[in-house]
Amino acid sequence: MKKRILSTQTQNQVGKIVKLSGWVHARRDHGKIIFIDLRDREGLVQIVFTPADKKLYKLADTLRPEWVIGVVGKVNKRPKGMENPNIETGIVEVEAKDLKVLSEAQTPPLSVDSPDIKASQASLQKRTDWRWIDLRRSKNRLIFEVWTTMEEAFRQYWINHGYIQIHSPKLMSTPSESGAELFEVPYFGKKAYLAQSPQFYKQMAMAAGFEKVFEVGPVFRANPSFTSRHDTEFTSYDMEISFIDSHEDVIKAEEEMLVQVLGKIKEKHGEKIEKLYKRKLTVPKIPFPRVTMKKAKELLAKVKVSHKREGDLSPEEERELSEIIFKREKHEFVFVTDYPTDVRPFYHMRLEKNPKLTKSFDLLWNGLEITTGAQREHRYKVLTKQAKEKGLSLKLIRHYLDFFKYGCPPHGGFGLGPTRMLMKVFHIDNVREVTFLYRGVKRLTP
Repeated sequence: MKKRILSTQTQNQVGKIVKLSGWVHARRDHGKIIFIDLRDREGLVQIVFTPADKKLYKLADTLRPEWVIGVVGKVNKRPKGMENPNIETGIVEVEAKDLKVLSEAQTPPLSVDSPDIKASQASLQKRTDWRWIDLRRSKNRLIFEVWTTMEEAFRQYWINHGYIQIHSPKLMSTPSESGAELFEVPYFGKKAYLAQSPQFYKQMAMAAGFEKVFEVGPVFRANPSFTSRHDTEFTSYDMEISFIDSHEDVIKAEEEMLVQVLGKIKEKHGEKIEKLYKRKLTVPKIPFPRVTMKKAKELLAKVKVSHKREGDLSPEEERELSEIIFKREKHEFVFVTDYPTDVRPFYHMRLEKNPKLTKSFDLLWNGLEITTGAQREHRYKVLTKQAKEKGLSLKLIRHYLDFFKYGCPPHGGFGLGPTRMLMKVFHIDNVREVTFLYRGVKRLTP
């Protein structure tokens, strides 16, 4: 039995008999000849059926879009003038010798063969309803090919720099962030909460002496938001490092990571991203620009951008600030630092010179926040004091506070949203487009 090859491999198999499997992407009949564009994970290749083999031709005549088929045939160069420059396999075609229908398909609710998603398909809601059909489009599949490369590059950085991977629990007895945005679940006669982040357990790993950890895992936010950048379940990339001097050490580590990650993405997928999304990916230079929250507000005031909250940035402010920085420094990234204590969690360390500010930061990429990080408070007495100031019950967080009773080094870290990164890689405006299956206030299916 012949081993299956992929569509793009046919270019090197001219004159040979090959086996292909995939979907009927499109069908064209010219006279008595049937042309089928077969689609697999690598792309398209044209299959040709002629009346010479009546039984084979009769079966081919039943084929319809999105049927799944297996084909054995001879790879030939296309006749002169019949090449297709729009696909990688446009100089060859496969003369069918055998055909198997592996799965018939009803008429799909979405068009897969149109190159323009918006022109060929209805609303984003409808495409999300039929997500597995929508993902058959090569333009959409590229997003997850890039995600695979992105995650591999992050892991490569972490492992090469001595980080240990952890898998923290997602069921917790107390909230992992603030008391808001919590999913409460029954747990054997008690209440449990779905983890909003692995924050507490990353810090526990610091107290355990791991020194450098990372985690890739789901987090849950009961956020009643319908914006294009929020969801209720998403994947988070988290890291934490010990023996730092300040949050600047965390910032520098993230800069190094992102340069490596974006370099890998550009190297492997840059041409395809530019071809399908018209986005020329730029690998940033180190150091990234930095502005304090106070300075950010001053810059925004100069261009008359109003703000809703004194110590934080609205989505509009994030976009405007990024534009200001790009015009000034030609850099797509900017770290915003020195957030006030009233907008940051109790466990963020405070600046010695101004205790009303924290050693924390957000990273904006082309107007979108992709990272929140900080140096954490590791001193038990100070941490307890800050928790009380925030009005937190020490009883509820006693297990967390115990991590710091028996010696814990200075440490800090960040959480990064890979879907938000992908939004910026592709210049896509909605997180639903870059999420395999989106979960939101009104979305629990498919």
